[in-house]
Amino acid sequence: MAHATIYVGFTVPPLLRGASRIFPTHSALVVLRHSAFCYCTVNGTIKSKRKMDHLERTANNFRQEVISQAKVCGITNESETVKRLRLAIANKDFTFKAGQWVDFFIPGVSVVGGFSICSSPGLLEREGILELAVKHTVHPPAHWIHTECTLDSEVALRVGADLQGYQESKGNGYKMGTVKLYYSAKNTSELLFKKNILALMNAFPGTIMCRFHVTQQSSQICEELQPHVTEGRISEKDLEKHVSKDTLWYICGPPPMIESISKLLSNIGVPRNCVFFEKWW
Repeated sequence: MAHATIYVGFTVPPLLRGASRIFPTHSALVVLRHSAFCYCTVNGTIKSKRKMDHLERTANNFRQEVISQAKVCGITNESETVKRLRLAIANKDFTFKAGQWVDFFIPGVSVVGGFSICSSPGLLEREGILELAVKHTVHPPAHWIHTECTLDSEVALRVGADLQGYQESKGNGYKMGTVKLYYSAKNTSELLFKKNILALMNAFPGTIMCRFHVTQQSSQICEELQPHVTEGRISEKDLEKHVSKDTLWYICGPPPMIESISKLLSNIGVPRNCVFFEKWW
C-alpha cells in the first residue's frame, strides 16, 4: 500500500520537487507525500539552546564526495523576502534526490550555507540547472545571496528525473501515494510557488491536495486562490482527519513551530516514529 505523508513546515514548499524541501520563516506547512522524506529527516524533539551552524548540525548526515562549481544564471524575487537562484552546474557527476539539500560554498565567506533544493532532479538532468529558494536573514550565506550575489557569481555545491514522470517513461507501473499539503504564511504574497502547487493539484486531482493558511492577510485574496485559502493557523481539527496507520508526517519550520505541531500530533495519537522534521534551526 502506498504511504501518505504529511508535511508540516514554516517555509516554502519543497514538495514541488518530485510530485519536491524548503526553508526559513514562513508559517506551518503539512504534506502527505511519498516516504522518500524518511531518508533525509529525523524524528524526535528539538532541545538545543545553542545555535549551531549548518555543518555542525548536519555533521552526521551522508554527503556526496562530489563538490561542483556552479554559476548563478538567474535571480528571481519570489517574494519580498525570498530569492530564487538558478545555478548552472559544471560537474556532470553532480546528482541529487528529491528532498535533499546542498552545502553552499561562497568565495570570501567563511560560513558554509545549507539550502534546500526547490527544483526537481529532472531539471538538472535535462538542462544542468539547479534552483534554490533562500529567505533573507542575517546568516552570512543568505545575506550574501540577498545583497551581493549577481548573475555569473561563482559558488560551489556539495550534496534523479521527477519520480512520477521518470517511472512512467520506464513503463514500470509506479503508483504515487496521496499528498496533502498544509502551507501557511503571513499572507498570500509569501506563499511561494503557489502557482506550481495549483498546477500540481490540477495535474493530479485527488492525489495532490493543498490548503493554504494565511495569518495576517490584509488585502483581497485573488479568485484563483480563494477556494484553497483558510484564514488562521493550521489546527488540530485540520490534521486529525488524516490520522491513519499509513500516514507519515513531515514538519518543516523553526523549532517553536516544530515543537508545537509535534505536540499536537502526539495529542491526536500519531506515533513518534511517523513524524519527521528538518534539522535546519
